[in-house]
Amino acid sequence: MARRFARGAPLALAAALAGCSLAPRYAVPPTATPVAFKEVPPGWAMASPAAGAQPAAWWQAFGDPRLDALEAQLETANPSLAAALARYDQARGALREADAALAPQVSLGGSVGRQRVSGNRPIAVGGAATYTDYRIGPSASWEIDLFGRLRDQVRAGRAEVEASAADVAGTRLALQVSLASAYFEMRGLDARTRLLEETVAAFQRAYDLTDVRHQGGIASGLDTSRSRALLASARAELAAVHAARAAYEHAVAALVGVPASSFALAVDARQPAPPVFAAGTPSTLLQRRPDIDAAERRIAAANARIGVARAALFPVLSLGAGGGFETTGANLLSKASSYWALGPAALALPLFDGGARRARLRIARAQFEEAAAAYRQTVLTAFREVEDDFAQNRWLIDQVRDTEEAARAAERTRDLALVRYRDGASDYLEVVTAQTAALDAERALLQLRTQQITTAVDTVRALGGATG
Repeated sequence: MARRFARGAPLALAAALAGCSLAPRYAVPPTATPVAFKEVPPGWAMASPAAGAQPAAWWQAFGDPRLDALEAQLETANPSLAAALARYDQARGALREADAALAPQVSLGGSVGRQRVSGNRPIAVGGAATYTDYRIGPSASWEIDLFGRLRDQVRAGRAEVEASAADVAGTRLALQVSLASAYFEMRGLDARTRLLEETVAAFQRAYDLTDVRHQGGIASGLDTSRSRALLASARAELAAVHAARAAYEHAVAALVGVPASSFALAVDARQPAPPVFAAGTPSTLLQRRPDIDAAERRIAAANARIGVARAALFPVLSLGAGGGFETTGANLLSKASSYWALGPAALALPLFDGGARRARLRIARAQFEEAAAAYRQTVLTAFREVEDDFAQNRWLIDQVRDTEEAARAAERTRDLALVRYRDGASDYLEVVTAQTAALDAERALLQLRTQQITTAVDTVRALGGATG
């Protein structure tokens, strides 16, 4: 009984130690989380965590079927998203490789060799001999994970897989937002194109009027020069808008995986009103943002790698076994040719390595601190981005309202100035000033409306893809 206990004690001890880990107890680093956002725009509601769950297609809130189709095309054809998915598959492969190290490694081998042995060898029997040796059989080796090194490698690999999955979600969201932003910027330029085309037509009529008056001796050549300059300036701006619109169209093509040369979107001057989303609470933001999730998982991976580095300071126990058939000429697969062996059971403890293992431990701890700092910075950046977009959304409402009033007043001033010029009550400088002010106000209004909708798109990104 005592002998059996003595033989079984090392195995029992190994089994008990195999479940341990030398990694520090993991906890997410604390971050200061405000109770509520301070810059929430008027009309935005606070959502519960359940209501703030990420929908399958957040862009549908903008009510544009063409954008819906482009976003669906991005999902299947964007190369950057495909690269992110490939990195995720690499992380999963690395996890499977780390997990495989926990299991015994079994291989099957065979060999054929011919050799001559010396007749003067120690304990020689029968003198010199020449023979051919045939050998075939399996062998196995197994590292007993005494101090959790292998298991911590698996924990680190699993955390990296989860971080990579969050990276994929973050890449997907960033690409979706980039596509929606480029699309709405292009639509804003479509609206500006329509404004400039109408302006060029109006300026052409004004120029024709001044030219007729000049030929009749009513207006001076100064009036026609001013009118011609204003018309040429509007035409030049229209050409610049066409060029900018083409660049955004090319950007959309690249995002959906289509060569720019074979991609076109019809002009659409409509500008939809930006949707109103549920703001959620700051605490739910930590659950929504893929970059925060990825940063937290990388802290967990770094924490597990501390356990790997610590375990390297302790002994490594490995077991081996083998068997098969060996012969020098008789029947290879006969019972007489069989053999087996248990062992070796090897215990290795490095005694001196110049401090290399302790240096690796210091590196692992520093990498954990770096990951924790990166996580805190990611959280701070997330809160800043949300507050920035909320403030932008809130103040854009006032800007649009006031600019609409300014545009209406400028249009009335332009019309009155043109009437006064026709009646001979003023010179053409007053008309030019009024026309320029009206165009500036209308252009500013279109830009603000475009900014409203692109800011709403960026707010979706800042909230982690949640829209209500």
